[in-house]
Amino acid sequence: MTPSDGASGREGIPYHGSPRRSWRTLLGTARQILVHPRAAAAIVRARLMGKRLRARQALAALIGIDHRLSLPPAILDRFPPAPAGPGDTIRLIGDGILVTGAPERIAARFAAEPDLQALYGDALVQERPGGVVVPLLPPVFDADRLVAFDYLGPVLACRGSALDPAAAPRSPAEAAFRIAERFGPGAIGHIPELLSVRRAGRPVPPPEGAGARASHHAIVRDHLDRTGRSAVRVAVGPDSLVQVEHPLPGTRPLASLIVPTRDRLDLLRPCLESLRSCTDWPSIEILVCDNDSREPETLAFLRAFEGEGRGHVVPCPGPFNFAAMNNAAAARARGRLLVFVNNDVEAFRPDWLSLMAREALRPDVGAVGAKLLDGEGRIQHGGIVLGTGGLVTHGHRHFPGDASGYLAALRVTHAVSAVTAACLAVEADKFRAVGGFDEAVFAVDFNDVDLCLRLNADGYRTLLVPGAVLHHREAASRRWTPEARARHQREIAALKKRWGPLLVQDPHYHPGFDPDLSTHARLRPGFPEAGPTHLRRPPA
Repeated sequence: MTPSDGASGREGIPYHGSPRRSWRTLLGTARQILVHPRAAAAIVRARLMGKRLRARQALAALIGIDHRLSLPPAILDRFPPAPAGPGDTIRLIGDGILVTGAPERIAARFAAEPDLQALYGDALVQERPGGVVVPLLPPVFDADRLVAFDYLGPVLACRGSALDPAAAPRSPAEAAFRIAERFGPGAIGHIPELLSVRRAGRPVPPPEGAGARASHHAIVRDHLDRTGRSAVRVAVGPDSLVQVEHPLPGTRPLASLIVPTRDRLDLLRPCLESLRSCTDWPSIEILVCDNDSREPETLAFLRAFEGEGRGHVVPCPGPFNFAAMNNAAAARARGRLLVFVNNDVEAFRPDWLSLMAREALRPDVGAVGAKLLDGEGRIQHGGIVLGTGGLVTHGHRHFPGDASGYLAALRVTHAVSAVTAACLAVEADKFRAVGGFDEAVFAVDFNDVDLCLRLNADGYRTLLVPGAVLHHREAASRRWTPEARARHQREIAALKKRWGPLLVQDPHYHPGFDPDLSTHARLRPGFPEAGPTHLRRPPA
């Protein structure tokens, strides 16, 4: 269970930021403040207390904020082309141009990392002459995201020996797929530094591979066939993103849906009704973890729920321990797939579980999360980002519900460090192999983050599946008390002690974003000038 925090921005698409606010947007902002006096009061209190970051986040929660990613065209003049390449032993694939200093940095990285076979960096991209410049700030190598579109940027550098000498890769993505197939994904690194530009309207001699515009769809199909996944279906969506559909077993395995609660029938009833009526998975069981419900109406509902064969009630008496409740139900669950669902979550698209199961049943995947929308229809959860705001936060929080997200993160399945247990699917054997939720250390908060990180450490990958969308009336069933706040602080300290190094910088999130304004909302001060950087690789 992850507490919410952070702020975010408005819709983003691959390589783009959104337009700045118009006067109509500002007028709408004023109207919303007038009709949301409690939120407005929170903003005023935060400002009076000198907590500017909290004030910005409160404002974002009320109205959302724009991306602040566009740069003026003149910035390209600060990064002239490199006079020469990085040397005869390094191949450049793509249609971008290395900037001055990049060849030396690339050569130095290869010299320092003998097992590194390919690398890519950040880029500045201009789509029309005289137009704004947008930064391409990619995450570490992620084959699932790369299947959807080529996010690696204008240039991929690789050792001459990394590819067959006769190979003529048609794009950075194709070269990366082939290298990952041969050496593993860890052989591909990302440098969070500006290495290349793509300037509109200025013809220059391109590196190898430019102009061979085979469809990304064909490249993905070839990659899947070479890796023994011919049963995976591939299609191109209306937004030109490549979509894949992993096969399911001929007989769909039982999925155990686990819902913890204490009273709050106003939340529980619509949650359970939605799970039964709006889930197209043919074989499910529902287990309700009851933490000392006392209201007569709730008790009557639970008796009827179980008596009529609609599910099972798992008594979980004693102090509220979210992790222990879920563990108790998981121990009784019969399903191959465990699906943890908060009592303030409601399904409204029947395919949500099918989409999550296709990923969770893959042998190399651990936890799988869904895209969750808040009561205003905005993004409540788009994966969990480590390190932002000093601890963790939900990705793309407060973006519009139909936003694409930066690099299509709210459109395509991709790797993340963690996902929220408000809606989390995982195979039962994998869950039990790592000991389930840590109920002793993370009774209420961060148990989902800890679970995902332990699954990651065990060799599985955590995925966000944005196609699976549910509503989440976040924290509607939580009440803060002095005891709860003290416990929350203990769990923060425990998270830092156990996972401190990972909390410094999430490998799936770029350090070029401002760390003080939640995720993907604004570039950090001074960008694109870089401080000391390190090579980033996919988690082992």
